Amino acid sequence: MKSAVFRPALSKATRAVSVTIAVTAALAAGLSVLAGTGAQASERPEQLVLISFDGAHDNRLWRRSLEMADRSGARFTYFLSCTFLMSKDERKAYKAPGHSAGRSNVGFAQDTADVLTRLGHIWSAYQSGHEIGNHGCGHFDGKSWSKADWMSEFNQFDAALENAWAGNGAEPPAGWTRFARTGIKGFRAPYLSTGEGLYAAMRAHGLSYDASAVSNGPVPPELEGPVARFALPLIPEGPRQRPIIGMDYNLFVRHSAGIETPSKSEEFEARALDAFRSAFDAEYTGERRPLQLGFHFVEMNGGAYWNALERFANEVCGQPEVACVTYQEAMRRLKPADGSAS
Repeated sequence: MKSAVFRPALSKATRAVSVTIAVTAALAAGLSVLAGTGAQASERPEQLVLISFDGAHDNRLWRRSLEMADRSGARFTYFLSCTFLMSKDERKAYKAPGHSAGRSNVGFAQDTADVLTRLGHIWSAYQSGHEIGNHGCGHFDGKSWSKADWMSEFNQFDAALENAWAGNGAEPPAGWTRFARTGIKGFRAPYLSTGEGLYAAMRAHGLSYDASAVSNGPVPPELEGPVARFALPLIPEGPRQRPIIGMDYNLFVRHSAGIETPSKSEEFEARALDAFRSAFDAEYTGERRPLQLGFHFVEMNGGAYWNALERFANEVCGQPEVACVTYQEAMRRLKPADGSAS
């Protein structure tokens, strides 16, 4: 015969105390779980958004971009072509590797007044926390250039920037020389066309990062080594969600075969904005890898892509846990070990 299990009888008061203790313990456990969830949420990396402009010449678009930044709180990176710091009369001062003096695929500044206005925008941008980067000078395809060729291009960029005020008959503002000599840390190759000669020259010239690569979707930058590498991502776009480089020119070619079609500007703007939003949402709710978008100082298809950018920046740059920053600032915020935001 099995022994009976002894269970002492509990009074109503004892049972009430026991229930109270159990409920309190359950609540405490629940709060602990919630607290842990909150801690984990707060440890999520911030979503970095890197918006950049190539060329940085049209003074009207300089004004528009700086006004856009003031409204949205974004800080941009401007990859400058140095021939826009030289008037047409001074064009012979520039000689690209393999080309005759005075040649440029993107032209030169109209005149001295045009240069001085641009210099004012560059200085205002830099003082406001934006970044000025190197886009070379004459926008030539340098994939086959040697290290020496690229060193020549970089040296001409530096000289054009440092001497731009004096070369156009004006006194540089205090601090300009220091900025010109030490403030340029990044580079984007014209046509995103790179080669071994470029990377060897970047190392020798002391540049910190290259932003010329393309990746299959957003990826963390490669921060190891003497020159960090950032990549413009392929992002889904259009009714069929086909991948495309997150850059206005690529959208321009897809939407209208590179032919200006302002009559469809609103349609193209809506498609671009949808693509930017989707790419952002995927990262913001997912792994939060930095999202990079590139633009030019040209309003293609009736300004469709600048209009989309303006709406996008106004929407996302003020959201919680989002920072629209320059490339240099992104490098400061990212952990070199794993590429995640700190």
